[in-house]
Amino acid sequence: MAVPKRKMSRSNTRSRRAQWKAMPVATVACPQCRSPKLPHAVCTVCGTYNGRQVVEV
Repeated sequence: MAVPKRKMSRSNTRSRRAQWKAMPVATVACPQCRSPKLPHAVCTVCGTYNGRQVVEV
């Protein structure tokens, strides 16, 4: 099991933790209904994906 040999200093610990940021969710406009949706996912409003009706809404 990997166990550190030495204690990590506070500055090193805080420098590492400084990279943990809350990022906003990336959204794109649906080409059919122009509502925001997740990229590479079915639109939850109109149910289309890649120009085709995939899900009945």
